[in-house]
Amino acid sequence: MQKGDIVLMPFPFSDLTGKKLRPALILCSSPLDITVCFIATQFQWREKHDIEIAPSPANGIKKTSLTRASKFATIDKDLVIGKLGELESNYVRQLNQNLMEILQLS
Repeated sequence: MQKGDIVLMPFPFSDLTGKKLRPALILCSSPLDITVCFIATQFQWREKHDIEIAPSPANGIKKTSLTRASKFATIDKDLVIGKLGELESNYVRQLNQNLMEILQLS
């Protein structure tokens, strides 16, 4: 598992009251854990740094979705159910820029 992989996993709600099976994008990977942001199909809560991604054979996404760059978590790799695909390089470049802004690294 590496940065840019799109995986299927249970993702916690922001208030930690439950979880939902959803695609997630790997932001970074270590031997035991991965840091991911979730991917959603709901556009009504779109935020500045979300990236709209179109479905493709490469990424494995079924519907036009948002990569929620500001909604991330570090989880155990064992929670990943499987790999759906890989985010295309043009989206990864945009994601990198957005993460720099979110984390105030620029």
